[in-house]
Amino acid sequence: MPSLALPQISPSRRLWAPLAGAVALALGVALVAQVSGDRGIAPVASTTDIEVRGIKVDVVGKNSEDARLKGWQEAKKLAWKKIGGPDIPESQLEGLISAIVVEREQLGPRRYIATLGVVFDRARSGGLLGGEGERARSAPMLTLPVLITGGTQTMFEVRNPWQRAWAEYQAGASAIDYVRPSGAGSDSLVLTFGQTGRRSRILWNDILDQFGAADVIVPIARLEYSYPGGPVLGHFTGRHGPDNEYLFSFTLRARDAEQVPTMLTMAVEKFDEFYTRALAAGVLRPDPTLSMEGMQLSPEVRALIEAARQAELAGAAGGEGENALIDSTGPAATATPGEAPVVSITVQVTTPDAPSVDAAIAALRGTPGVRGVSTSSVAIGGTSVTRVSFAGDLASLADALRARGWQVTQGSNALAITR
Repeated sequence: MPSLALPQISPSRRLWAPLAGAVALALGVALVAQVSGDRGIAPVASTTDIEVRGIKVDVVGKNSEDARLKGWQEAKKLAWKKIGGPDIPESQLEGLISAIVVEREQLGPRRYIATLGVVFDRARSGGLLGGEGERARSAPMLTLPVLITGGTQTMFEVRNPWQRAWAEYQAGASAIDYVRPSGAGSDSLVLTFGQTGRRSRILWNDILDQFGAADVIVPIARLEYSYPGGPVLGHFTGRHGPDNEYLFSFTLRARDAEQVPTMLTMAVEKFDEFYTRALAAGVLRPDPTLSMEGMQLSPEVRALIEAARQAELAGAAGGEGENALIDSTGPAATATPGEAPVVSITVQVTTPDAPSVDAAIAALRGTPGVRGVSTSSVAIGGTSVTRVSFAGDLASLADALRARGWQVTQGSNALAITR
């Protein structure tokens, strides 16, 4: 986050300069700490192969290697039977398998106990299993997994087993187009549990545009530990859309903490099943209010936009500036011939509550000369940061904002505004 340059300090206040510098340095360190550290789990690459998990084997062989080989051969047969495959020779079955995934294994001198996953190549095995034909896929859905445990809600702030279960899920064959953030970098600042409870379409549009998604789904896992080392009860809830609408819920149980990752993997598969049903029922559809083109503006907002357009037309020569307001989701703004070049300026705005965020963004977009506004970070009860594309220089934008009733502090390629 860019910091504002300090204004000129009078001699009587120079004693405060070291203190101000220390505060600014502390704030900078705090901001770096919020995005640094070991966080974020990159999702696996999605394929359309058929993956069968949770195959348990317990075999004995001549030695450890022979036992492992027999265990893998047994897992291949059990996995093929589990997905309803027909009886085929073992040599033909070998040609259908693309990978063996070891979930857990114990290797003894002559015994092999393991839980394995078997991946079948869809192109080679699809004909034997029966083709499913063309299936409709959902619009891209931003997936925000929320883990609630010990009274704390986490998403991407720290690595957790619920995020890992979603990151490792092979969703290539699913009817749902999951958009799974890695959680690294600034994701942990923007994608938080608090965001799921906000209703601002402006904020949601900025976030969805950033990740190339059309809507949002929120799979929630709430874990209850009976006692240390004892059973764990998982309550799972599926929600959808910017209004956090309830879709379904279910419960799973793990014998102990070691079984929690397995339970979460099963939960992700059930989430996919329920979301697929919701898609087929026509429930899992993008919220129409997330489309800025389909939004109906109130007469007051239309009057403000029209006034801004008229003001810019009056100040431009030869009718320049007809495109005074361009949404940040549209094409990049460029200067027309004879017009001042468009520059990107950081604007920090005080936002004591959620409505003030929408009001500030709307006011910035309505300022003459502004070509687009995008949100870098949102801080309810603090200072939010935006990037403004402006046809002019920093001083001109500061004057335009002051003319609209804002108190403006000018820094180095950045402004701080408040009402």
